[in-house]
Amino acid sequence: MKNNRMQTDQYNEVELLHLESQQWTSSLNFIKDEIVFIGHLLDSYIFEPDTPNLFERLQDYRDSLKNIISTTSEVCKQISIHDNDLGGMLECKDKSFDQAYCHRHDQLKATVVELMMDFQNFKADIFNYAGGILRKRKPMR
Repeated sequence: MKNNRMQTDQYNEVELLHLESQQWTSSLNFIKDEIVFIGHLLDSYIFEPDTPNLFERLQDYRDSLKNIISTTSEVCKQISIHDNDLGGMLECKDKSFDQAYCHRHDQLKATVVELMMDFQNFKADIFNYAGGILRKRKPMR
């Protein structure tokens, strides 16, 4: 009876980890959509052309965006592998669930949280910069 209860507890914990990893995937997919928007923004011609260091600043943002794209892609791969392992644990009840796996999950969680925070800071920096140098619409006559 005790062994059966222990298996149920482990199953529930694995299920919770699986749900959390699916939430990460959803959040990172949203970030990917935001990355596309920011890429279009940086490549558009909506900025005042006489802004000092405009080209250099936009190029720095493009370089940072490339790094974020690379990091996001790598983290998505890690989540996919992790989620597949969790799915296998849910399907195969004899597969053992150990603390090392929980530790790996926590490490991946920290990586995801850091990526999301870095992206939010990056996005805020771009929007703060861009807000002041957008071209003004010409008045209609």
